[in-house]
Amino acid sequence: MTNRYFLQCSFNGTNYHGWQIQPNAISVQQVLEDALTTILREKISAVGAGRTDTGVHASFFILHFDSDISEIDSDGMVYKLNSYLRPDIAVQKIWKVDNETHARFSALSRTYKYFISTEKNPFRTETTYKYLKPLDIDKMNEAAKVLFDYEDFTSFSRLHTDVKTNNCKIYLAEWKEENSQLVFTIKADRFLRNMVRAIVGTLLEVGREKLTVQDLRKIIESKDRCDAGASAPAQGLFLVDIEYLEE
Repeated sequence: MTNRYFLQCSFNGTNYHGWQIQPNAISVQQVLEDALTTILREKISAVGAGRTDTGVHASFFILHFDSDISEIDSDGMVYKLNSYLRPDIAVQKIWKVDNETHARFSALSRTYKYFISTEKNPFRTETTYKYLKPLDIDKMNEAAKVLFDYEDFTSFSRLHTDVKTNNCKIYLAEWKEENSQLVFTIKADRFLRNMVRAIVGTLLEVGREKLTVQDLRKIIESKDRCDAGASAPAQGLFLVDIEYLEE
C-alpha cells in the first residue's frame, strides 16, 4: 500500500522554467522529484498545488507524493533534502495525509503577492519589478474592488489553455505601500494561467491614468485578452499561501 505525503517548500524561480516538468528546460518539479527519488531510493512523482510560470517565485508551495514507506522521519528528511537541493529551493516540512488528499484539487484558496520596487535597489532585481513612474494607488485600489463583481476572467487568461472554465472567485485584492515597495495581494479559489500578472499589468495602466475604473469593467466584460494590459514581469510575483481544510 502506498502512503501519501505533503511537502511544504519555497523557491526562487529565477533559474527555472516554472514548476511543471518540460522537455529541454529545467523546472522546480523535476529538481524536487530527482531529489526525492535519490534520497528515498524509489521513483517519486510529485504533484504540485498549481503551475507557476517561468521566473515566478513561491515563498509557500505544497506538493504531494506517494511512497511505499509507511512513516517518513520529517525532520531527518527535511535535513537530507535541504543538504541535497541547490540553494534556491528549500523544504520546510513533510507530513503524512490521507491518500485522497490532493495538493492541487483539495486546495480551497491560493494567495499571491506582487512586489513593485519604487526605487532602484540592486538587492531586489530578482524579486521585484522596478517601476519608477508615478502611480495613483487610490485609483488602483478602487479598480481592484471591481474584481469582486465578476467571476469570468477570460480577459486575464493566457490564450489557448486547456481549462474547462475561466471562472474564479476572488476573495481579496488590494494594494499597499511598504518600505519603498508597492505590494499587491490577491486571494482566490483558483487562478488562470498568467491571470495575476495580467491583472497587475492592467491595474498599473489605471494607476498611470491610461485606463479608468469603468474601462476595467469593460475589459472584463469583453472576455478578450487583447483588451487587457500587458502582463507584469514574472520576477515580482510570489505564491505566498495555499489554504486546505484542517486535518
